[in-house]
Amino acid sequence: MARLSCCLACFLLLSGLAAVSQGSSIDDGLLIVTVATEETDGFRRFMRSAKKYDLDVEVHGLGVKWEGGDVATYPGGGQKVLLLRDGLKDYKLRDDLKIMFVDSYDLVFTNGAKDILERFERLQASIVFSAEGFCWPDESLASSFPTVKSNEKRYLNSGGFIGNAKEVVEMLNHLDIAPADDDQLYYTQIYLDSSLRHQWSIKLDTRSEIFQNLNGALGDVTLKFMGTHSYLYNIKTGVTPVVIHGNGPIKAEFNRLANYLVDGWTANSGCQTCKEDTITLKEVKEDDYPSVLIALFVEVPSPFIAEYFQAVTALNYPKNKIHIFIHNAVKFHEKDVTTFLEAAPESYLSVTTVSPNDNLSEDAARNWAVDECIKKNCNYLMVIDSLVQMTNPDTLKILIEQNRTVLAPMMTRVGKLWSNFWGAINQQGFYARSEDYTDIAENRRIGVWNVPYLTTVYLVHASVLPNLQQAYTSDLFDPDMAICSFLRKQGRFMFVTNRFNFGHLVDNEHFDTKHLHNELYQIFDNPYDWEKRYIHENYSKSLEDGAEISSPCPDVFWFPVYKPIFCQQLIEEMENFGQWSGGKNDDPRLAGGYENVPTVDIHMNQIGMEKHWLHFLSKYVQPLQQKVFLGYISDPPRAIMMFTVRYRPDEQPLLRPHHDSSTYTTNIALNRPEIDFEGGGCRFIRYNCSVLATRQGWMLMHPGRLTHFHEGLRVTKGTRYIMVTFVDP
Repeated sequence: MARLSCCLACFLLLSGLAAVSQGSSIDDGLLIVTVATEETDGFRRFMRSAKKYDLDVEVHGLGVKWEGGDVATYPGGGQKVLLLRDGLKDYKLRDDLKIMFVDSYDLVFTNGAKDILERFERLQASIVFSAEGFCWPDESLASSFPTVKSNEKRYLNSGGFIGNAKEVVEMLNHLDIAPADDDQLYYTQIYLDSSLRHQWSIKLDTRSEIFQNLNGALGDVTLKFMGTHSYLYNIKTGVTPVVIHGNGPIKAEFNRLANYLVDGWTANSGCQTCKEDTITLKEVKEDDYPSVLIALFVEVPSPFIAEYFQAVTALNYPKNKIHIFIHNAVKFHEKDVTTFLEAAPESYLSVTTVSPNDNLSEDAARNWAVDECIKKNCNYLMVIDSLVQMTNPDTLKILIEQNRTVLAPMMTRVGKLWSNFWGAINQQGFYARSEDYTDIAENRRIGVWNVPYLTTVYLVHASVLPNLQQAYTSDLFDPDMAICSFLRKQGRFMFVTNRFNFGHLVDNEHFDTKHLHNELYQIFDNPYDWEKRYIHENYSKSLEDGAEISSPCPDVFWFPVYKPIFCQQLIEEMENFGQWSGGKNDDPRLAGGYENVPTVDIHMNQIGMEKHWLHFLSKYVQPLQQKVFLGYISDPPRAIMMFTVRYRPDEQPLLRPHHDSSTYTTNIALNRPEIDFEGGGCRFIRYNCSVLATRQGWMLMHPGRLTHFHEGLRVTKGTRYIMVTFVDP
């Protein structure tokens, strides 16, 4: 891990390897040559694989303007031949040297020079080209190729060849070629000339003894591991090729395979590349930290958005190194944004906000964030959408130290496979399931993974940003898909890391915003967040073996179940609904229209919370009941009467003695005695035992019939609220 110094250059990504690696393959008589006009992520990966296996690589063309055309889509690449022709002319007389040419942006090695040379010798040729299953770029030439055996590849691929130096140099200089002409056609014309094929003893590697081209052959290969070594095995020909080439339109799948190749990840040793090229902030003064623009996007109504903003504030990173950019497209969340801004530290470098009234589209807002980061000369752009619950305050530091161009912390919906990355894409650029997606999403494989698509939360290095201006805008894709497609076309890698627990995503698909406190209703859609916000921190202690359960009266038990925030929000939800009963015996809400012991109350079904409360009874109350009322099992617990009661001195101050229509009753105190009200409480008449000092969020549980005749004591001041449920009437 590299240590950062104070200068800005320290925050630039490691720029790759030197043009010639210091290996030992020259000593074995093998020189690797490649053509690369720029150091892309793919080039750096290629050079790392060469370095691992001590392969000397001579790079031609770095810094030269590319004039070979768009070879990803159209014929071209003649410039590669010209660069090789010029660069290798001095090797013509090297009888002791084998020259191997390979592409570099989409290729890796999986073994060293000795293995390559042994395979070359077995093929008994002066020049061996890699082979593939497609005749490109001139399909009319297909019938001119010699026939091959079943499971072998028939057609020449120019992405890799190996040969004696003399013959290779002669071949490179044999025909005229322009920079924009097609290099594969150049070599094909030579190969199909039988006299030249015989003169230079040219063969195709039809069985993939050395070269494995993956386009059209993904079904031919499988990943294998031997101890700490990873390799690709061709199940059709029974060989283990050394040069793996992700040619053609299968780059995303090749990138996935390359996560494992070069011993990148194995079952025995885990992720071996995770610590490559990393940096550390540990010994860097906070004033010298890289500056970051954190772009917050609220594009859809989002549950638990208060926690979303709190997590941003809680990031363990100096605020004087952070710019804040907010795009809020949801009027419903204007109050949440205002609350965040009012609580935001004044030491943020800057704060830019875009409100729903500005009518700015999502893609325009995301493009603006890129422009802002460039304008402010920040070192990183961090995108965080409102569906993100970032529970690790060190997330930003971890991402910076991992030192990748585009990197996301992996997040999933709790208990589900829905995540912020895709493992594969289909031909149209939409979602496809990779075979390792589940293992990564469920943390069975830990590492830093090259993936074709990221969303909701990711960090982008400043060096990438100038090429991303307007990249979020597309006629075909939504903004996230647009920028990922743009990055893929540029050859930029996107990574997701699951090396740490960073947080999770909330589910907003059924988020109903018609209530005052909508998160109260999220017990089904986002149970983890609901519980984290609302369930009392000591709830589970009551379920521990040997736990002492408070019992203020005989067969009356006390449990902490809710945090004060739930109690307060339920009160506010009830008061916002406002349709309190009159406390009279006639009650049209009941099946018989008559209540024997009426209260001023609102039923849970009136505010649309009946099924939520029944679920609460089953998941949280029933385990407590079985702890104290041994032997009684009702699965699930049933309830018809679930209601919030309001006591006021001038309304209904008390409740006369009565039995509850239940097997057992739960009574949750929603507010605080001696603070919100005075008086009140519950008296169990048979035992002459009263519970007066009720605790907010704590639940009283007691039998409902026969033994626990009880009354509600008078409230003398303020308003008392309780939540009552008659369980198993």
